[in-house]
Amino acid sequence: MKKISTLFKKDPNNLGRVINEINVENQWVFDGEAIATRKFDGTAIAIINGEPYKRYDVKKGKLAPVDAIPCQEADPISGHHPHWLKCDRNKAEDKYFFEGFDDLENIEDATYELCGEKVQSNPEKIIGHKLIKHGSEVLQLPSLNFEDLKAYLSDPSNNIEGIVFHHKSDGRMCKLRKSDFGIRR
Repeated sequence: MKKISTLFKKDPNNLGRVINEINVENQWVFDGEAIATRKFDGTAIAIINGEPYKRYDVKKGKLAPVDAIPCQEADPISGHHPHWLKCDRNKAEDKYFFEGFDDLENIEDATYELCGEKVQSNPEKIIGHKLIKHGSEVLQLPSLNFEDLKAYLSDPSNNIEGIVFHHKSDGRMCKLRKSDFGIRR
């Protein structure tokens, strides 16, 4: 699972924020080719051939472990290179990945978000640890207007990290987070 772009362009004066201008590569969202889904706040995990793999970011100048699977090419600016690294039941740092994995009713090769008590301060308020399949919770948005999306994410009743837009047929994705508007969860 490679890093995905933001629906709107980044503010050149503050790259942590967006401006009211469509990221050209994501025009497909406005062309009606997207399904809006909830973005969960946790850590990425993939199930590959029925086995759990955690996200592992290789920093610039470092080498990936021999058995790591690249998710994409290295970022030409930062040098960061995301990989999938197989979880190991004998490693304490993989304990929560296995708690979520072992709790799955149907093990399906896909990407998930690990959420729970010991992940990212548990903004999802989950008891224990759970794997949530990416794209599993579809959202009904009022519109794709910049201000309407900002208002939607600002609404306290929408206590979510953000939105991930999935292309209906070709696998493209892009995102929009509360933090892109300077909104705290």
